[in-house]
Amino acid sequence: MSVFSGYMFLGLGILTGISANSFAKISDGFSKLTPTVACLFLMCICMFSLSKAMSVIPVGFTYATYGGLTITAIAVFGLIKYNQMPNIYGIIGIALIIIGVILLNSLGKTT
Repeated sequence: MSVFSGYMFLGLGILTGISANSFAKISDGFSKLTPTVACLFLMCICMFSLSKAMSVIPVGFTYATYGGLTITAIAVFGLIKYNQMPNIYGIIGIALIIIGVILLNSLGKTT
């Protein structure tokens, strides 16, 4: 598999991870059947995609990128859908996560 394919799988993993976390909130503690099934299904696709991405992209890069972008997107989702505005420390933390992901992917190296 090419590195490009790895990043495509990583993108799919990020999108399905964001969707799965959104359905986790909607499922109301897994008490509603449809969002629960959607959450579990999307999480399986997410983990499959991440495992495929890790076959060509280093594990640290893959998981850091997935985690950082998913956390940021879910925070934005909470802001838009549920009006959950983070305080100044939350905003600084999210900015640092984004900066960390950018630094890792642009300047980070593995041996």
